[in-house]
Amino acid sequence: MVDCIAIIVAAGRGHRFGGELPKQYVDLDGVPVIRQTLTAFIEHASVDAVLPVIHEDDAALFAAAADGLAILEPVFGGASRQESVSNGLEALAEISPKLVLVHDAARPFVQTALVDRVIAALGEHDGAIPALSVSDTVKRVDADGAIVETVDRSALMRVQTPQGFRFDALLAAHRATVGEALTDDAAVAECAGLDVIVVDGDAANIKITTLDDLAPAGRGAAAALETRTGSGFDVHRFGPARPLMLCGVAVPHDRGLDGHSDADVGLHAITDAVLGAIGAGDIGDHFPPSDARWKGAASDVFLTHAASLVADDGGRIVNIDVTLICEAPRIGPHKQAMRERIGDILGIGAARVSVKGTTTEKLGFTGRGEGIAAQAMATVEMPRDW
Repeated sequence: MVDCIAIIVAAGRGHRFGGELPKQYVDLDGVPVIRQTLTAFIEHASVDAVLPVIHEDDAALFAAAADGLAILEPVFGGASRQESVSNGLEALAEISPKLVLVHDAARPFVQTALVDRVIAALGEHDGAIPALSVSDTVKRVDADGAIVETVDRSALMRVQTPQGFRFDALLAAHRATVGEALTDDAAVAECAGLDVIVVDGDAANIKITTLDDLAPAGRGAAAALETRTGSGFDVHRFGPARPLMLCGVAVPHDRGLDGHSDADVGLHAITDAVLGAIGAGDIGDHFPPSDARWKGAASDVFLTHAASLVADDGGRIVNIDVTLICEAPRIGPHKQAMRERIGDILGIGAARVSVKGTTTEKLGFTGRGEGIAAQAMATVEMPRDW
């Protein structure tokens, strides 16, 4: 059984765009928008296939833009977005994948971590959609533009794609709502009574709507990103008889590390590196050891918090590099498990994580077997604030 297929919806005409071509076929940094979108899903490790849904008048445009890409044969869309997605789902009915992602072709800046969050949520829910909180004050106005009221924004969210669903449930929902002209698949799912949850969106995942969105200034966080790095260093002495946690993995050893939390020296160093990259202090500022709440706490809580600060500011973590320094235990047999665990915590995958082990040739406190040290580097991309 195929686990996951992405439907890329590209059948719209983009009347608000204002260009001669539909927006999904316009070049962005020398590459058609739709090709960048397709490539993002083709290269995702959890996506087994990609199905484009295009306008029947765009067949030649699509063939040129997608030349050489490993995709399924495109299908033609309908008069509405709902009909276009329905056509795509029906085309996949025989394959019947376990999961389906529905994504707008005009969102070429979609990141791996965002797709990962959507797919992960489908383990417990019928559907999952990425969304961002509304930070601006919202007003309701009448037809003449006069303010009627200020709307409470606390429960409002801006919805993005990809929207993910269990395939059979979404197909049935579309078949049950034919002709409703609903604006996204979450609305279709709502009408069918499906269980749909919201996951954290990505400020960089903008939808290209006008020509201005193609310019660096218009793309905002998606284009005006800068690369930042942060470093972290931590030390813990061997102490009580407790599990030895290193980079989120329980490593067999005759001693654990002493500390207020679980004393995971690797995750502590990484947390400081991520916080340092965004100028957010260090782990002690956010989780002081004097606070009883963190006594014995699993250190993935600290790293998850640091990652959320990056995401809240519209950034993303690109790479983590951590070195564990000790004579024992041996790190080599556990490196892959550590990489995968760090990747899971940060939502970036193991391919963006490096874990190394080294010794000090029996010099110093680590050489004497008194404890373990860790140093880490984090690379992040953040919106420019200047």
